[in-house]
Amino acid sequence: MTKAVRVHKVGGPEALVYEAIDLPEPGTGEVRIRQHAVGLNFIDVYFRTGLYKAPGLPFIPGNEAAGEVVAVGPGVTNFHPGDRVAYYYNLGAYATERNIPADKLVKLPDHITYEQGAVLMLKGLTVWYLLHKTFKVEPGHRVLIHAAAGGIGLLACQWAKALGANVIGTVGSKAKADIALAAGCDHVIIYTQEDFVARIKQISRNELCDVVYDGVGKTTFPGSLSCIKPRGLFVSFGNASGPVPPFALSELNNHGSLFATRPKLNDYISKRSELIEGADALFSAIIEGTLHIQINHAYALKDVAKAHIDLESRATTGASILKP
Repeated sequence: MTKAVRVHKVGGPEALVYEAIDLPEPGTGEVRIRQHAVGLNFIDVYFRTGLYKAPGLPFIPGNEAAGEVVAVGPGVTNFHPGDRVAYYYNLGAYATERNIPADKLVKLPDHITYEQGAVLMLKGLTVWYLLHKTFKVEPGHRVLIHAAAGGIGLLACQWAKALGANVIGTVGSKAKADIALAAGCDHVIIYTQEDFVARIKQISRNELCDVVYDGVGKTTFPGSLSCIKPRGLFVSFGNASGPVPPFALSELNNHGSLFATRPKLNDYISKRSELIEGADALFSAIIEGTLHIQINHAYALKDVAKAHIDLESRATTGASILKP
């Protein structure tokens, strides 16, 4: 019997219910996966609380996982039972097994574990598009990465540094600062102890940053704009502290003719060719040693409520996984 975590009514961590579900045979073009590891992400909290709307109730949270193919539906020729695979896809990852369209899967290289694969497909692909597509980071760029010790933050710091950028990260504690520095940050600002805008001006000698990657949202947004040089880019890709409130476009003018974008991963991998491009770049960066995956927290799937509590309280660093 397949076990899954479902949300019958949006709310706190208690809304996550571990229960048995019926799973049909894979349909045309689908693959059934026995999942070995599931990625834990802040977007899962957004859906659980209702900030992001699920298609209906009940629903199974989760967007990324890795496992092995156990069955294929009619018309599937490029995957076979026993293949090691990973994916980023619609809700449904918090389960021991699931069916998924074959064109959403990628094969895991032998050098990459299920646990690594499970945290790469959403977080890793997000970092890929942020640094290579939304804003192409090049040598000499000065970049600010908020939540630098988080799952996305640590990957972004490493990759930005490898691309030749001057990397500045913000974190909430000394322990997280040490982690971010080890991941490649040139400077780390502990935002609970100092004004990150003032420190950016000091570090950059008032030249500010070419781009700010902000996955925190409401609490960092006003300061983020003040850290960007004229004609620079504000990239808002998350809402860990709440969504960015509506603001007048004139604010971009006031801060130096800034650009602003609110991207999402789906729009950068809408074609299979884009998914493969991103996955190949990501896996190559891992195999070559450019990126190191830090999985610092693992929870049993049935203990997912505790995982969400830790995630929301900022008690986690690096990537976290659920073990079905």
